[in-house]
Amino acid sequence: MNESDRPPTASGTCTEPRRSMAVWALIGAAVMAAVDEIVFHQILGWHHFYDRSTTSVGLLSDGLLHSAELLALVAGFFLHADLRRRRALAPAHARAGFFLGLGVFQLFDGIVDHKLLRLHQIRYGVDVTPYDWAWNITALALLLVGMILAVRAARRDGRGPAS
Repeated sequence: MNESDRPPTASGTCTEPRRSMAVWALIGAAVMAAVDEIVFHQILGWHHFYDRSTTSVGLLSDGLLHSAELLALVAGFFLHADLRRRRALAPAHARAGFFLGLGVFQLFDGIVDHKLLRLHQIRYGVDVTPYDWAWNITALALLLVGMILAVRAARRDGRGPAS
């Protein structure tokens, strides 16, 4: 993005809408991974990230997922701090990115991890159909919220949805 493409702030600095959205999409995906890991893997104990081996391997896979989400959170907040330091954060775009990140992670998990790769299912020993529908519909709702916020943010900037 060229400097002239960025909307100036009241202080005369330029915001970075795309970068703001990308940084907060990373944070959103990490937060949703944390929710999945903590709630479904640890508190409810419904599954591990990888359930096609022993329990020890399942616990190892949970630890690796937890490590990855924490690294993504730390990286995301460092990138956020950089945007704030340079006064380049576009808050409306960041909010959109957060919801898009939440939805993308959840939809990827529901479609790719659960159905295509069959790394794990939401639950075992029950009909998973209602769980799958709830998981994926929630993901689509989060994506829809993110898209609506992104369009509103772009309109506010007066540059259309691709900004």
